[in-house]
Amino acid sequence: MAQDRTGSDAASLFASPARLLVGTLIFVGIVFVAAVSAYVAAGWPIADAAYMVTLTIFSVGYGEVRPIATPYLRAVTIATMVLGCTGMIVLTGALVQMFAAIQLRRLLGLDRMQTLIERLSGHVVICGFGRIGVQLAKELHAAGTPFVILERDGGKIAEAQALGYLCHRGEATEESALRTVRIDRAKILATVLPDDAANVFITLSARNMNPGLEIIARGEAPTTESKLLHAGADKVVLPTHIGAERIAEMILYPSTAGFVANSAEMGQMKRGLHEFGLELEMVVVPDKGAMTGVTVGEAERRGRGAFFVVQIDHANGKSIQHPGEEVRLEAQDQVLLVVRGSRVSAGAIFTAPAQRQRTGRTFFG
Repeated sequence: MAQDRTGSDAASLFASPARLLVGTLIFVGIVFVAAVSAYVAAGWPIADAAYMVTLTIFSVGYGEVRPIATPYLRAVTIATMVLGCTGMIVLTGALVQMFAAIQLRRLLGLDRMQTLIERLSGHVVICGFGRIGVQLAKELHAAGTPFVILERDGGKIAEAQALGYLCHRGEATEESALRTVRIDRAKILATVLPDDAANVFITLSARNMNPGLEIIARGEAPTTESKLLHAGADKVVLPTHIGAERIAEMILYPSTAGFVANSAEMGQMKRGLHEFGLELEMVVVPDKGAMTGVTVGEAERRGRGAFFVVQIDHANGKSIQHPGEEVRLEAQDQVLLVVRGSRVSAGAIFTAPAQRQRTGRTFFG
């Protein structure tokens, strides 16, 4: 909804007239007290002195309360005119700026945005609205999960506002910005900035501000993972590593993507297994591969428990669910696996040429 340069610029825009207004009021008050005291020192009653000063600084011009007959009184009156009238002009300008700033905040919706943020509890804080942040926000929005975006770039904030997301413009590395998005009441923090140092610092700050917070952090360099975990992150995501792993999967499991995409039930099962550290993958037995012609039992033995076969689709269209250990894997069979550990290794044992097996080498262990 709004942010810190809509937050920051407009907030500073609002704070500047407020400081000017307070400073001018103090100045006018000092002039008033000094002028009244000067008239009282000349023998005037305090009521007459206060009335005279009020008429002077507001430039009403009703006339002198008492004759200004001495050089001292003339000097006091001139000083009151110059200082008092100047103060009132500045005060009027500060009031105009203050009212304009209030209207600007209403126009930009900053007050409403901040009110909505203040109501959040058990929400997700997303630090960064780059490629990962955009996709994360999209998924959370579709799931109906409350979240707020913390981003410093005005263009990205405008993009988030256009999508109807609750957001705040500010530096996620600053504790004041984290407080604004109510990190103390948040359930999860996802810091997905492309800057490892910033993610580490945000993790440290957020952990100190909310010890019970679940923190998911992004890391670019593999060496950053240990730093993020040490800083207090519960989980670390390495996009580069995940991307490389996904490419390897597409090479080793070319039929899995289509298999899962064409079956909502299988897609749901794949997500459920993933929660337990397992993966559902499908491989095609090559014509002359390491597993071509061997039994299911032998294949699982060679895998040393890294996978087990749950279904075989033969090239002739016959499908065998929960195949027994004696069933043989034939060329061009599509084999559905439940994989533990490295999926790349599971694919390697199926796609490796048959001659490598004759050397007595294994692919797990």
